[in-house]
Order: sequence, then C-alpha cells, then structure tokens
Amino acid sequence: MDRIFDYGGHLVVTLVPVAVVFVALAMAVKRQAVWAAWQQCRHEFATNLGLVLLNAVVLAPVLLLPANSFHAQLKAIPGLAAMWNHIAWPLTLLAALLINELAVYWRHRAEHSGFLWRFHATHHADEAIHWLSVMRKHPVSRAFGLLFDATLLLLLGLPVWAIGASSLIRSWWGYFVHADVPWTLGPVGAVMISPAAHRLHHARDIALSGSNFGGLFTIWDRLFGTYVAPDAYINCETGIDEGTRSFLGELWRPFEDTRIFARYRRRAV
Repeated sequence: MDRIFDYGGHLVVTLVPVAVVFVALAMAVKRQAVWAAWQQCRHEFATNLGLVLLNAVVLAPVLLLPANSFHAQLKAIPGLAAMWNHIAWPLTLLAALLINELAVYWRHRAEHSGFLWRFHATHHADEAIHWLSVMRKHPVSRAFGLLFDATLLLLLGLPVWAIGASSLIRSWWGYFVHADVPWTLGPVGAVMISPAAHRLHHARDIALSGSNFGGLFTIWDRLFGTYVAPDAYINCETGIDEGTRSFLGELWRPFEDTRIFARYRRRAV
C-alpha cells in the first residue's frame, strides 16, 4: 500500500505542473471557446485520467518489474559506455534523443499492425484530442513501451543522465503535440513534430493515421517515408471508426472487438 501511495505522489508531482501549463495554454488560445472545448473532451478526459491512474499507480509495480528486470540484464556494447564520457554533453543529449526516437518510431509502427493494434487502438480512440491523450494507453501498450523504448539507449551505453533527460524532454513534447492547437510550427515543424503533424497521425482516415510516427523529430519519418506535411489537414477529424469508449470499455476493447484486428492485420509495418 505504501508503494501505491508513493506512485500516486509521484504522479501528482508529475501531472500538476503539466496540467497548469496546458490549461493555461488552452485558455490563452481558445479564450471564450475554452468552456465549449472542455465540454467536448471531458468524458474522454475522464477515461484518460482513469487509464493514467491504473497504469501509473495501481499497476505500476506489475508494469515496471519486468521492464526493470529486463533492462538490468542488458549490457552495453563493449567500449561504448566509456566513449560518451569524451563527447560534449549537448551532443550526448542530442544522440540520446535521436536514438530514443528511432526506437520509439519502430515500436510505434509495430503497434499499428496486427495483434498489437488491438491494444494501441485505445490511444487512437480519442475524438476530442487533448494534452492528456498522450497518456491514453491500454496497460498492455504501456508495458510494451516500458520494455522496449529504452533498450537501444542501454545497449549503446548512453549515460543515465542522458536517458533521463531524453525521457523528460520527450514526455513534455508528447503533451504538447497532443494539445488541441492547430500549430504547424512553421520552419521548426520541418524538423520537429508539431501538434498539427501529430494530430494528422490521429486522423480517423486510416491512410493518414499511418504517417508521422515520430514523437519529437521528423527525421525518422522522412527517412523511412512516413512523413506527411500537416498543412492541408489542419483540425482533421480524429478517432477510429469503432469509436471512443469508457474506461472499462477501453480495457475490454482488445478482447472484444475483432473488427479492429481484421481491419489492420494486413497493414505493413
């Protein structure tokens, strides 16, 4: 029970500053329309918050144990860990971000095909996308990410501080790109994934949702041919044809709706 309280306290410390920033952003951008925007997303916000509490508090020991055990067994490729000590810290951080993004890119693409889509569909079900949508994850998807996302960083011997900094930066950018703002970020959006570019990834149109898998940079999408400029799709409709569900409905979705599996089983990774 004490551990659950510890996880709960950590979640509060993490989410309260994020909530303050993005509520302020919504008020500044939407102004008089902010209440209407809240009314539109409040039911899905409740579902997302329920999934956050389940994954980050109730199931945290279950989800983190296998990931931590697996990571503890990983050994860096000989010589690489020492190499980073001779590289300037900004370059080390940039390398951590790019390597982390590469791993997450392929994990994300894998979740868009076959069996894994059953669980990842929960993340795409939000029809009123907002900053907390980034945390709308089925526990199986959450476990998959925890297990896989840091593996390449550990194998390449990145220092702990760089791994932590990469995770923090990617987390905040993840909240930002899920925010309900129609921003392409202009020239910056050519290098960084913008809210408009990521909204396109959440488009109800299945062809469009197979683009922009990156969470921070556009480089891997561009290199592997999955980048689509968002300019022509601003404020596109989001969600999936099967529709959004309640907290319990999203937990049960992968085991009930075989249409989702049938629809995506032939999609190429």
